[in-house]
Amino acid sequence: MARFDTLYQEMLTRIMNEGVREMSERTGHETTAIPGLHFSIDIEKEGFPLLTLRKIPVKMFVAEQIWFIAGTRKPADFLREYTKIWDNFTNPADVVTVAYGYRWRKHFGRDQLGALIDLLKKEPSSRHGVIVTWDPAQDGLSLFKKKNVPCPYSFTVNIIGGRLHLHNIVRSNDMVLGFPADVAGFALLQLILAQKLGVTPGVYSHSISNAHVYDNQYDAVNELISRKDSHKAIQVTLPKHTFERAEKKDRKLAEEMIKNISDQYAPQAAITGLHVVL
Repeated sequence: MARFDTLYQEMLTRIMNEGVREMSERTGHETTAIPGLHFSIDIEKEGFPLLTLRKIPVKMFVAEQIWFIAGTRKPADFLREYTKIWDNFTNPADVVTVAYGYRWRKHFGRDQLGALIDLLKKEPSSRHGVIVTWDPAQDGLSLFKKKNVPCPYSFTVNIIGGRLHLHNIVRSNDMVLGFPADVAGFALLQLILAQKLGVTPGVYSHSISNAHVYDNQYDAVNELISRKDSHKAIQVTLPKHTFERAEKKDRKLAEEMIKNISDQYAPQAAITGLHVVL
């Protein structure tokens, strides 16, 4: 079984066995949750962390990362051609106010992602490679109900031993629908940054403050835990100059990346009837 599939089943099993069941005031759904869930996987040695226990839409997380790197916040600007995943979070002007890439590149008055690359080019041993998505002036700590606040709210990039490692910090993860796509997307970002900096990708780490399963997913979770015959992990090969092409929202880049991953990807049967709880 692929290493990531094994880790995923272990996390789901722990949540269902050890988690606390309680109602969410915001959604009206019961969740089973545990605090402080963490995993790490060495992409170079253990393969790309794309779940094969069920199908994850490849074009969704590939296009999303290109959209993030481009720093835009309108789904109509490139993203919607591939996925409508962010359409539930737009305002009347069709803008996602918390779009991660926009916050990385423009929102705080500086290009955090560009500065990260410049820093690690000049000082590869730096421990200051922190990107922040959460805006304390706008997000959280309020009874005012927003349609969306960032779930992955910060990540850190380190180059250790000539390999680029990414640690993703997540306040809340829907372990059935959100988590697998988040992991694949940020692991892809790790590969893109490693290519840009001319180093090898290393360990991807993912830490969740609140890891949960919704009550309408319990049957799906039991099915995922019971599946045995997952396929081997894939190895992603990036086209040349991926970062620069992503900044330009290159549609041919998206097609090349989707094809490279899809040609290797052989997931088990989809689980139908899953719905995002908003």
